[in-house]
Amino acid sequence: MTREALTTETAPPVTRALCCRCKRWTYAAVEVGYIERASGPGVVLWGCPSHAMAMIPRPMPGELERGA
Repeated sequence: MTREALTTETAPPVTRALCCRCKRWTYAAVEVGYIERASGPGVVLWGCPSHAMAMIPRPMPGELERGA
């Protein structure tokens, strides 16, 4: 990485998400699932690190598509 790249690139935004199990906000959210909807975009389910490991994995976008 060049010195110019280190000084011009911005840091990633700090985001947080609500854990779908304990309903607490976390800065270390893990994507644990995705729910498709009939109209509009789908919904991403987030979990805190302590609950994400215990949750049953759900399908992620594209995992249930046939073909290719």
